[in-house]
Amino acid sequence: MISLETPKKFGMLVNQAHQVSLEIFRPISRKYDRAEHEYPKELDALAALIDGMNDGGEGGTGARGVRRDPGDGSAENRNGTNMSSVLSIMEACWGDVAMVLSMPRQGLGDAAIASVADEEQLARFGKLWASMAITEPGFGSDSSAVSTTAVRDGDDYVINGEKIYVTAGGRSNAVVVWATLDKSKGRAAIKSFVVEKGTPGMEVTRLEHKLGIRASDTATIVFTDCRVPKENMLGSAEVNDDPGASGFAGAMQTFDNTRPLVAGMAVGCARAALDVTQDLLKEAGVEIDWDTPSYAQNAAAAAYLQMEADWEAAYLLTLEAAWMADNRKPNSLQASMAKAKAGRVGSEITLRCVELAGSLGYSEESLLEKWARDSKILDIFEGTQQIQQLIVARRLLNKGSADLK
Repeated sequence: MISLETPKKFGMLVNQAHQVSLEIFRPISRKYDRAEHEYPKELDALAALIDGMNDGGEGGTGARGVRRDPGDGSAENRNGTNMSSVLSIMEACWGDVAMVLSMPRQGLGDAAIASVADEEQLARFGKLWASMAITEPGFGSDSSAVSTTAVRDGDDYVINGEKIYVTAGGRSNAVVVWATLDKSKGRAAIKSFVVEKGTPGMEVTRLEHKLGIRASDTATIVFTDCRVPKENMLGSAEVNDDPGASGFAGAMQTFDNTRPLVAGMAVGCARAALDVTQDLLKEAGVEIDWDTPSYAQNAAAAAYLQMEADWEAAYLLTLEAAWMADNRKPNSLQASMAKAKAGRVGSEITLRCVELAGSLGYSEESLLEKWARDSKILDIFEGTQQIQQLIVARRLLNKGSADLK
Protein backbone atom coordinates (compact mmCIF):
# COMPACT_ATOMS: atom_id res chain seq x y z
CA MET A 1 0.00 0.00 0.00
CA ILE A 2 1.27 3.47 -0.85
CA SER A 3 2.42 5.62 2.05
CA LEU A 4 1.77 9.36 1.94
CA GLU A 5 4.91 10.16 3.92
CA THR A 6 8.14 11.02 2.12
CA PRO A 7 10.33 7.89 2.40
CA LYS A 8 13.11 8.51 4.90
CA LYS A 9 15.77 7.35 2.45
CA PHE A 10 14.81 10.19 0.10
CA GLY A 11 14.79 12.87 2.78
CA MET A 12 18.33 14.04 2.06
CA LEU A 13 17.73 14.03 -1.71
CA VAL A 14 14.57 16.14 -1.38
CA ASN A 15 16.34 18.56 0.95
CA GLN A 16 19.25 18.89 -1.47
CA ALA A 17 16.85 19.64 -4.34
CA HIS A 18 15.16 22.30 -2.20
CA GLN A 19 18.50 23.94 -1.41
CA VAL A 20 19.46 23.90 -5.09
CA SER A 21 16.18 25.66 -5.90
CA LEU A 22 16.69 28.24 -3.19
CA GLU A 23 20.38 28.96 -3.67
CA ILE A 24 20.98 28.30 -7.40
CA PHE A 25 17.80 28.28 -9.47
CA ARG A 26 15.83 31.20 -8.03
CA PRO A 27 18.73 33.71 -7.93
CA ILE A 28 19.41 33.21 -11.67
CA SER A 29 15.83 32.54 -12.75
CA ARG A 30 15.01 36.06 -13.92
CA LYS A 31 18.43 36.53 -15.55
CA TYR A 32 18.01 33.62 -17.95
CA ASP A 33 14.32 34.31 -18.50
CA ARG A 34 15.39 37.64 -20.00
CA ALA A 35 18.42 36.18 -21.81
CA GLU A 36 16.39 33.69 -23.86
CA HIS A 37 18.39 30.83 -25.43
CA GLU A 38 21.49 31.60 -23.35
CA TYR A 39 22.66 28.42 -21.63
CA PRO A 40 22.80 28.70 -17.81
CA LYS A 41 26.48 27.93 -17.20
CA GLU A 42 25.78 27.49 -13.51
CA LEU A 43 24.13 24.17 -14.33
CA ASP A 44 27.36 22.43 -15.39
CA ALA A 45 28.63 21.83 -11.86
CA LEU A 46 25.17 20.76 -10.74
CA ALA A 47 24.88 18.33 -13.65
CA ALA A 48 28.13 16.67 -12.62
CA LEU A 49 26.74 16.20 -9.11
CA ILE A 50 23.52 14.65 -10.44
CA ASP A 51 25.52 12.33 -12.69
CA GLY A 52 27.29 11.04 -9.60
CA MET A 53 23.99 10.56 -7.78
CA ASN A 54 22.54 8.62 -10.71
CA ASP A 55 25.65 6.44 -10.95
CA GLY A 56 25.31 5.71 -7.25
CA GLY A 57 21.67 4.71 -7.68
CA GLU A 58 20.33 7.61 -5.64
CA GLY A 59 18.34 9.12 -8.51
CA GLY A 60 18.29 12.64 -9.86
CA THR A 61 15.82 14.98 -11.50
CA GLY A 62 15.56 13.12 -14.80
CA ALA A 63 13.33 10.39 -16.12
CA ARG A 64 14.34 6.81 -15.48
CA GLY A 65 13.91 3.94 -17.90
CA VAL A 66 10.82 1.78 -17.69
CA ARG A 67 12.79 -1.47 -17.96
CA ARG A 68 15.73 -0.76 -15.68
CA ASP A 69 16.02 -2.35 -12.24
CA PRO A 70 13.40 -5.09 -12.74
CA GLY A 71 13.58 -6.34 -9.15
CA ASP A 72 12.76 -9.84 -7.92
CA GLY A 73 9.17 -9.20 -6.89
CA SER A 74 9.93 -9.71 -3.20
CA ALA A 75 9.22 -6.13 -2.14
CA GLU A 76 5.53 -5.48 -1.53
CA ASN A 77 5.91 -1.72 -1.16
CA ARG A 78 8.89 -0.40 -3.01
CA ASN A 79 10.00 3.20 -3.42
CA GLY A 80 12.60 3.43 -6.16
CA THR A 81 13.96 5.77 -8.78
CA ASN A 82 10.58 6.89 -10.09
CA MET A 83 9.48 8.10 -6.66
CA SER A 84 12.83 9.73 -5.90
CA SER A 85 12.83 11.49 -9.27
CA VAL A 86 9.27 12.79 -8.82
CA LEU A 87 9.93 14.05 -5.29
CA SER A 88 13.17 15.76 -6.26
CA ILE A 89 11.72 17.30 -9.41
CA MET A 90 8.88 18.82 -7.38
CA GLU A 91 11.44 20.58 -5.21
CA ALA A 92 13.59 21.56 -8.20
CA CYS A 93 10.60 23.12 -9.99
CA TRP A 94 9.72 24.95 -6.79
CA GLY A 95 12.80 26.86 -7.89
CA ASP A 96 12.57 27.04 -11.69
CA VAL A 97 11.01 24.79 -14.33
CA ALA A 98 13.20 26.05 -17.18
CA MET A 99 16.39 25.27 -15.25
CA VAL A 100 15.23 21.70 -14.72
CA LEU A 101 14.49 21.33 -18.43
CA SER A 102 17.96 22.72 -19.21
CA MET A 103 19.82 20.19 -17.09
CA PRO A 104 22.32 18.15 -19.16
CA ARG A 105 21.65 14.42 -19.57
CA GLN A 106 18.19 14.62 -18.03
CA GLY A 107 16.11 14.67 -21.23
CA LEU A 108 13.21 12.59 -22.48
CA GLY A 109 15.53 10.99 -25.02
CA ASP A 110 17.62 9.64 -22.15
CA ALA A 111 14.53 7.95 -20.71
CA ALA A 112 13.73 6.39 -24.10
CA ILE A 113 17.27 5.03 -24.42
CA ALA A 114 17.12 3.59 -20.91
CA SER A 115 13.77 1.97 -21.72
CA VAL A 116 14.31 0.48 -25.17
CA ALA A 117 18.07 0.18 -25.82
CA ASP A 118 19.87 -3.15 -25.62
CA GLU A 119 22.97 -3.55 -23.47
CA GLU A 120 25.40 -2.62 -26.25
CA GLN A 121 23.40 0.54 -27.02
CA LEU A 122 23.24 1.44 -23.34
CA ALA A 123 27.02 1.27 -23.20
CA ARG A 124 27.31 3.60 -26.24
CA PHE A 125 24.47 6.03 -25.58
CA GLY A 126 23.86 5.84 -21.83
CA LYS A 127 25.96 8.91 -21.02
CA LEU A 128 24.66 11.12 -23.81
CA TRP A 129 22.37 14.10 -23.33
CA ALA A 130 19.53 13.04 -25.62
CA SER A 131 16.47 14.99 -26.72
CA MET A 132 13.31 13.36 -28.08
CA ALA A 133 12.11 14.35 -31.57
CA ILE A 134 8.50 13.29 -32.17
CA THR A 135 6.29 16.23 -33.16
CA GLU A 136 6.18 17.35 -36.79
CA PRO A 137 4.58 20.29 -38.62
CA GLY A 138 1.76 17.98 -39.75
CA PHE A 139 0.76 16.63 -36.32
CA GLY A 140 1.00 17.35 -32.63
CA SER A 141 -0.48 14.87 -30.16
CA ASP A 142 -1.11 11.92 -32.49
CA SER A 143 2.30 10.28 -32.34
CA SER A 144 1.19 7.53 -34.71
CA ALA A 145 1.00 10.10 -37.54
CA VAL A 146 4.80 10.23 -37.92
CA SER A 147 5.77 11.00 -41.53
CA THR A 148 9.55 11.30 -41.13
CA THR A 149 10.97 8.34 -43.04
CA ALA A 150 13.83 5.94 -42.39
CA VAL A 151 14.84 3.88 -45.42
CA ARG A 152 17.30 0.98 -45.13
CA ASP A 153 20.37 1.35 -47.36
CA GLY A 154 23.01 -1.29 -46.72
CA ASP A 155 24.22 -1.01 -43.14
CA ASP A 156 22.56 2.39 -42.65
CA TYR A 157 19.15 3.98 -42.42
CA VAL A 158 18.59 7.20 -44.35
CA ILE A 159 16.33 9.61 -42.46
CA ASN A 160 14.35 12.43 -44.08
CA GLY A 161 11.87 14.74 -42.37
CA GLU A 162 11.36 17.69 -40.05
CA LYS A 163 10.84 17.68 -36.27
CA ILE A 164 9.57 20.65 -34.27
CA TYR A 165 9.37 21.59 -30.57
CA VAL A 166 12.38 19.46 -29.63
CA THR A 167 13.20 20.31 -26.01
CA ALA A 168 16.95 20.97 -25.59
CA GLY A 169 17.31 20.17 -29.29
CA GLY A 170 19.96 22.82 -29.77
CA ARG A 171 22.08 21.82 -26.78
CA SER A 172 21.83 18.05 -26.46
CA ASN A 173 24.48 15.62 -27.73
CA ALA A 174 21.96 13.44 -29.56
CA VAL A 175 18.34 13.20 -30.60
CA VAL A 176 16.07 10.17 -30.44
CA VAL A 177 14.14 10.50 -33.69
CA TRP A 178 10.82 8.78 -34.38
CA ALA A 179 10.54 7.73 -38.03
CA THR A 180 8.53 5.26 -40.07
CA LEU A 181 9.98 2.41 -42.09
CA ASP A 182 6.76 2.04 -44.08
CA LYS A 183 3.91 4.54 -43.75
CA SER A 184 1.38 1.98 -44.99
CA LYS A 185 2.12 -0.31 -42.02
CA GLY A 186 1.00 2.25 -39.42
CA ARG A 187 2.31 2.18 -35.86
CA ALA A 188 4.12 -1.14 -36.26
CA ALA A 189 6.58 0.51 -38.67
CA ILE A 190 7.41 3.47 -36.40
CA LYS A 191 10.88 3.11 -34.89
CA SER A 192 13.21 5.34 -32.92
CA PHE A 193 16.80 6.10 -33.88
CA VAL A 194 19.63 7.71 -31.94
CA VAL A 195 21.14 10.44 -34.13
CA GLU A 196 24.21 12.07 -32.64
CA LYS A 197 24.92 15.76 -33.17
CA GLY A 198 27.30 16.41 -36.03
CA THR A 199 25.83 13.66 -38.18
CA PRO A 200 25.76 14.91 -41.82
CA GLY A 201 22.22 15.75 -42.93
CA MET A 202 21.01 16.78 -39.46
CA GLU A 203 20.52 20.52 -38.99
CA VAL A 204 19.03 22.64 -36.21
CA THR A 205 17.22 25.30 -38.23
CA ARG A 206 15.41 27.33 -35.60
CA LEU A 207 15.11 28.00 -31.87
CA GLU A 208 11.61 28.99 -30.77
CA HIS A 209 10.76 32.20 -28.91
CA LYS A 210 8.31 31.16 -26.21
CA LEU A 211 5.84 32.42 -23.63
CA GLY A 212 7.67 30.67 -20.80
CA ILE A 213 10.55 28.31 -19.94
CA ARG A 214 12.76 30.69 -21.91
CA ALA A 215 15.99 29.36 -20.42
CA SER A 216 15.22 26.02 -22.09
CA ASP A 217 15.85 25.88 -25.83
CA THR A 218 13.15 24.42 -28.07
CA ALA A 219 14.40 23.54 -31.54
CA THR A 220 13.30 22.70 -35.05
CA ILE A 221 15.51 20.01 -36.61
CA VAL A 222 15.57 19.04 -40.28
CA PHE A 223 16.91 15.68 -41.52
CA THR A 224 18.00 15.56 -45.16
CA ASP A 225 19.40 12.22 -46.33
CA CYS A 226 20.78 11.77 -42.82
CA ARG A 227 22.56 8.41 -42.60
CA VAL A 228 22.70 6.58 -39.27
CA PRO A 229 24.08 3.07 -38.64
CA LYS A 230 21.45 0.33 -38.37
CA GLU A 231 22.83 -0.34 -34.86
CA ASN A 232 21.37 3.04 -33.79
CA MET A 233 17.79 1.78 -34.07
CA LEU A 234 16.26 1.27 -30.62
CA GLY A 235 14.25 -1.91 -30.16
CA SER A 236 13.32 -4.51 -32.74
CA ALA A 237 13.59 -3.86 -36.48
CA GLU A 238 10.63 -6.17 -37.14
CA VAL A 239 7.53 -4.64 -38.76
CA ASN A 240 4.45 -6.63 -37.79
CA ASP A 241 1.22 -6.37 -35.84
CA ASP A 242 2.69 -7.59 -32.55
CA PRO A 243 2.72 -4.54 -30.22
CA GLY A 244 5.57 -6.02 -28.23
CA ALA A 245 7.80 -6.06 -31.29
CA SER A 246 7.08 -2.45 -32.16
CA GLY A 247 9.60 0.24 -31.33
CA PHE A 248 6.58 2.53 -31.10
CA ALA A 249 5.14 0.50 -28.22
CA GLY A 250 8.40 0.58 -26.29
CA ALA A 251 8.83 4.30 -26.77
CA MET A 252 5.23 5.00 -25.75
CA GLN A 253 5.80 3.13 -22.49
CA THR A 254 8.42 5.74 -21.69
CA PHE A 255 5.59 8.22 -21.17
CA ASP A 256 4.21 6.13 -18.30
CA ASN A 257 7.34 7.19 -16.40
CA THR A 258 7.79 10.71 -17.73
CA ARG A 259 4.20 11.93 -17.42
CA PRO A 260 4.34 11.69 -13.60
CA LEU A 261 7.55 13.72 -13.80
CA VAL A 262 5.79 16.47 -15.77
CA ALA A 263 2.96 16.31 -13.24
CA GLY A 264 5.59 16.71 -10.53
CA MET A 265 6.94 19.78 -12.32
CA ALA A 266 3.48 21.35 -12.28
CA VAL A 267 2.98 20.44 -8.62
CA GLY A 268 6.33 22.02 -7.69
CA CYS A 269 5.72 25.22 -9.63
CA ALA A 270 2.22 25.59 -8.20
CA ARG A 271 3.56 25.03 -4.67
CA ALA A 272 6.04 27.87 -5.18
CA ALA A 273 3.21 30.21 -6.19
CA LEU A 274 1.07 29.13 -3.22
CA ASP A 275 3.93 29.69 -0.75
CA VAL A 276 4.65 33.21 -2.02
CA THR A 277 0.94 34.08 -2.15
CA GLN A 278 0.39 32.90 1.41
CA ASP A 279 3.18 35.22 2.58
CA LEU A 280 1.76 38.15 0.60
CA LEU A 281 -1.73 37.59 1.99
CA LYS A 282 -0.35 37.46 5.50
CA GLU A 283 1.49 40.77 4.95
CA ALA A 284 -1.84 42.24 3.75
CA GLY A 285 -3.55 41.12 6.97
CA VAL A 286 -5.37 38.13 5.45
CA GLU A 287 -5.03 35.11 7.74
CA ILE A 288 -5.84 31.66 6.37
CA ASP A 289 -7.54 29.38 8.89
CA TRP A 290 -7.56 25.71 7.87
CA ASP A 291 -9.99 24.87 10.71
CA THR A 292 -12.69 27.31 9.62
CA PRO A 293 -15.06 26.75 6.67
CA SER A 294 -14.03 28.78 3.65
CA TYR A 295 -17.41 30.57 3.44
CA ALA A 296 -16.73 32.14 6.85
CA GLN A 297 -13.35 33.57 5.80
CA ASN A 298 -12.02 36.42 3.70
CA ALA A 299 -12.67 35.85 -0.04
CA ALA A 300 -8.93 35.72 -0.73
CA ALA A 301 -8.46 33.12 2.01
CA ALA A 302 -11.33 31.06 0.61
CA ALA A 303 -9.77 31.15 -2.85
CA TYR A 304 -6.45 30.05 -1.39
CA LEU A 305 -8.04 27.09 0.40
CA GLN A 306 -9.67 25.94 -2.85
CA MET A 307 -6.33 26.10 -4.64
CA GLU A 308 -4.67 24.08 -1.89
CA ALA A 309 -7.35 21.40 -2.19
CA ASP A 310 -6.74 21.15 -5.94
CA TRP A 311 -2.98 21.08 -5.37
CA GLU A 312 -3.31 18.25 -2.86
CA ALA A 313 -5.29 16.14 -5.34
CA ALA A 314 -2.65 16.65 -8.03
CA TYR A 315 0.14 15.84 -5.58
CA LEU A 316 -1.44 12.57 -4.47
CA LEU A 317 -2.23 11.44 -8.02
CA THR A 318 1.40 12.10 -8.96
CA LEU A 319 2.75 10.06 -6.07
CA GLU A 320 0.40 7.20 -6.91
CA ALA A 321 1.58 7.06 -10.55
CA ALA A 322 5.26 7.08 -9.51
CA TRP A 323 4.71 4.45 -6.81
CA MET A 324 2.98 2.14 -9.28
CA ALA A 325 5.88 2.48 -11.72
CA ASP A 326 8.37 1.56 -9.01
CA ASN A 327 6.29 -1.46 -8.04
CA ARG A 328 5.96 -2.67 -11.65
CA LYS A 329 2.21 -2.08 -11.76
CA PRO A 330 0.61 -0.91 -15.03
CA ASN A 331 0.23 2.83 -14.52
CA SER A 332 -0.79 4.25 -17.90
CA LEU A 333 -4.18 5.32 -16.51
CA GLN A 334 -2.72 6.83 -13.35
CA ALA A 335 0.11 8.57 -15.24
CA SER A 336 -2.40 10.27 -17.54
CA MET A 337 -4.70 11.16 -14.64
CA ALA A 338 -1.80 12.76 -12.78
CA LYS A 339 -0.60 14.64 -15.85
CA ALA A 340 -4.12 15.88 -16.68
CA LYS A 341 -4.92 17.02 -13.14
CA ALA A 342 -1.55 18.56 -12.32
CA GLY A 343 -1.18 20.24 -15.70
CA ARG A 344 -4.55 21.94 -15.44
CA VAL A 345 -4.51 22.96 -11.79
CA GLY A 346 -0.87 24.03 -11.99
CA SER A 347 -1.74 26.57 -14.67
CA GLU A 348 -4.91 27.62 -12.87
CA ILE A 349 -3.19 28.03 -9.50
CA THR A 350 -0.29 30.12 -10.78
CA LEU A 351 -2.64 32.45 -12.69
CA ARG A 352 -4.96 32.78 -9.69
CA CYS A 353 -2.00 33.61 -7.48
CA VAL A 354 -1.04 36.40 -9.89
CA GLU A 355 -4.57 37.79 -9.50
CA LEU A 356 -4.54 37.57 -5.70
CA ALA A 357 -1.19 39.37 -5.56
CA GLY A 358 -2.51 42.25 -7.66
CA SER A 359 0.04 44.58 -9.23
CA LEU A 360 2.89 42.75 -7.47
CA GLY A 361 1.85 39.51 -9.12
CA TYR A 362 1.79 41.07 -12.57
CA SER A 363 5.15 42.82 -12.26
CA GLU A 364 8.70 41.46 -12.38
CA GLU A 365 9.17 42.37 -8.74
CA SER A 366 8.34 38.78 -7.83
CA LEU A 367 8.53 35.50 -9.74
CA LEU A 368 4.76 34.94 -9.72
CA GLU A 369 4.21 36.16 -13.29
CA LYS A 370 7.10 34.01 -14.52
CA TRP A 371 5.72 30.91 -12.83
CA ALA A 372 2.34 31.57 -14.47
CA ARG A 373 4.03 31.70 -17.90
CA ASP A 374 6.24 28.68 -17.25
CA SER A 375 3.44 26.46 -15.95
CA LYS A 376 1.39 26.60 -19.14
CA ILE A 377 3.77 24.32 -21.03
CA LEU A 378 3.28 21.63 -18.38
CA ASP A 379 -0.35 21.31 -19.48
CA ILE A 380 0.74 20.93 -23.12
CA PHE A 381 3.87 18.86 -23.66
CA GLU A 382 4.09 15.11 -23.03
CA GLY A 383 0.49 14.98 -24.26
CA THR A 384 -2.00 17.83 -23.99
CA GLN A 385 -4.80 18.06 -21.44
CA GLN A 386 -7.27 16.81 -24.05
CA ILE A 387 -5.11 13.83 -25.02
CA GLN A 388 -4.69 12.81 -21.38
CA GLN A 389 -8.45 12.89 -20.88
CA LEU A 390 -8.87 10.77 -24.01
CA ILE A 391 -6.35 8.22 -22.69
CA VAL A 392 -8.15 8.11 -19.34
CA ALA A 393 -11.49 7.57 -21.07
CA ARG A 394 -10.06 4.73 -23.18
CA ARG A 395 -8.63 3.00 -20.10
CA LEU A 396 -11.82 3.36 -18.05
CA LEU A 397 -14.10 2.23 -20.89
CA ASN A 398 -11.69 -0.42 -22.18
CA LYS A 399 -11.69 1.11 -25.65
CA GLY A 400 -8.89 1.17 -28.20
CA SER A 401 -7.67 4.17 -30.17
CA ALA A 402 -9.75 3.05 -33.16
CA ASP A 403 -12.92 2.91 -31.03
CA LEU A 404 -12.60 6.19 -29.15
CA LYS A 405 -11.03 9.17 -30.88
